[in-house]
Amino acid sequence: MANRHVSRSVVMQTLFEWDFRGQSYTPPELKSALERNAHEFAPGLEDYSYIYTLIDGVVEKITELNDVIISAAPHWPLEKIAPVDRNILRIGLYELLYGDRASVPPKVAINEAIELAKGFGGDSSGSFVNGVIGAVYKEIGEPGKEQTSSSNIKDIPYDEMPIERLGGAVVYAHSEAGIELALVHDVFGHWTLSKGHIAGEDPEEEIKQEIEEEIGLSIEIKEKLGQNEYVAADPEKGKVRKQVTYYLASADYGALELPADKGGLDDAQWFPLPDIVDLNFYDDIMPIVTDAIEFLLENNQSRNE
Repeated sequence: MANRHVSRSVVMQTLFEWDFRGQSYTPPELKSALERNAHEFAPGLEDYSYIYTLIDGVVEKITELNDVIISAAPHWPLEKIAPVDRNILRIGLYELLYGDRASVPPKVAINEAIELAKGFGGDSSGSFVNGVIGAVYKEIGEPGKEQTSSSNIKDIPYDEMPIERLGGAVVYAHSEAGIELALVHDVFGHWTLSKGHIAGEDPEEEIKQEIEEEIGLSIEIKEKLGQNEYVAADPEKGKVRKQVTYYLASADYGALELPADKGGLDDAQWFPLPDIVDLNFYDDIMPIVTDAIEFLLENNQSRNE
């Protein structure tokens, strides 16, 4: 069912956050994070019963699930497995080994874990998750082999995928340290650019509003830097093409403040230009940041000559 897929997506993102923070959440904190993520990533989800059951089960069985992963992937130390993949494996293995097979047949548990990996992981995540869970499935005798998946997620052709328009900015300011960039950090471990959805005909004004809401800065758009596109998995729409236009924008140097309902972000900081090279960026973000830095350095040099 589509709602089950949405629920698994919410649980995966919450487990990632819990794992990233050293599994230190108390039960009330974990529930709060789960409900925050459900509100952010699945606003149409009305029944939370499955997400409560699933996350409670994974946390309760975490030691056993980790042992199974270690046994099934002996060449991959648990701490070296990508955090997204690690928590997708925990969800898939919990449903495979401890779930209600009448409600979630083994093949459904496996296929849903693979879909999560394809949507949220890296290029090889789907095959890795398939290999690990598939090995466990064979080890336990392939129960329910004749049953098939009821997943409603379709592999939509690229040219038929819905398109979402977004806008973002490389925000810079002058401080005592020189030129600094304002960056946000997501729960998947990457530094990235503040951005938001564009709905109307005035993208620059919308971007100003989105960035002010996200990091608390008033900005002035300077020029367009470029565009990129990536495919994301939406729990309800399936695969979506997200087209992002990036701008260079200036701001007064000041405190960065994420909103209380910050969704998938967990930090925002200023970085002097020399420190940028050491940060972990997404592959499609680094060229945008590099172009902005080159422009800023050239412009600063021309101004000083």
